[in-house]
Amino acid sequence: METERPPASTEIRMTGLHATRGANFWSLRPVTRMDLVVGAYDDLSSAEVPGVRERLVKAMPGLIEHRCSIGERGGFVLRLRRGTYAPHIIEHVALELQTMMGHEVGYGRTRGGDVEGEYTLVFEHVHEQVGLRAAALALETVQQAFDGVLESVDAAVAELRAIADTSDTPPLRHRVLCGVTGGDGRAEAQRLLRERLDDPAALVIDVAPNYLLQAGLPYARSRMAIILDAALADVPERYREEERAVRLVNILSDAVERDGMVICPAKAWEIQDYAREADCRIAIFSTDDNVSRRDAKLARAIGRVRDGRIIIEGCGDDEDAGPVAPAIPVTSQVAAALAAATMLSECSR
Repeated sequence: METERPPASTEIRMTGLHATRGANFWSLRPVTRMDLVVGAYDDLSSAEVPGVRERLVKAMPGLIEHRCSIGERGGFVLRLRRGTYAPHIIEHVALELQTMMGHEVGYGRTRGGDVEGEYTLVFEHVHEQVGLRAAALALETVQQAFDGVLESVDAAVAELRAIADTSDTPPLRHRVLCGVTGGDGRAEAQRLLRERLDDPAALVIDVAPNYLLQAGLPYARSRMAIILDAALADVPERYREEERAVRLVNILSDAVERDGMVICPAKAWEIQDYAREADCRIAIFSTDDNVSRRDAKLARAIGRVRDGRIIIEGCGDDEDAGPVAPAIPVTSQVAAALAAATMLSECSR
């Protein structure tokens, strides 16, 4: 006998929805992000509610093509039979609704949310407004499947087709000179780089990590990126963990033009390796005179502090970039001096 349960239509609720443009934490492609709470359905899988799999597959036969983590045709349907949970199902339904109305999409992820008891799911979209509406319609579809009232998704597919006929949000196209991210000192690095370039209007963009997380990069391409550190404070706690924090700040490397330069800290080898894998060159900075052999071997240029002065190496003759100023983060000063030197010299070519 099935255990009495509250309606999915009241338990599974959306708590956040937005489109993420540009390169982002999850993908290089634009994605739709939806945050959910599931209430009593946190412990109720598709295998424990009779008819969920059958209703979904009947309404959306194309779900059989979803390989899911099984890695083969029918993988997701097998997961439904064995038991999977509402947020994961909503992700696949959102993708399938878009497929049914003619858009080729396939990327999606479901993870624990930024706060306890919440889930975050992201999925690819071709048209931003279609993606946003597909999220809401997928939620309704899965609620109906769990409540035993799902019959058809024809109306949802027709609505998405109508939205697809409207103008989409224009893609990001503009280029900037340099993006700057990190936990502290971004504004100072931005200002100092403009001053060293003697160009107050230079497009040096301060990109807060939380903005990166919520909206993705605000520009399409850059000539250079400055990653000051991965010690983040303005993001939810789980993104402060080293692996996620590094992944978040590395987004800036994804937009640097081929053979462009990423300015990053000495000994931050995960950041350095990612930049090189993105076909960027690296220049590294240190707030003292200690630079490892590995840093020196792989970096195109080095900025360091020696006897209270900023020394730039690798851009022609060693350059004394001036004394370290008090009351300004040393990291910002050395990174900005190194970035300016690489832009203004042969080592940027």
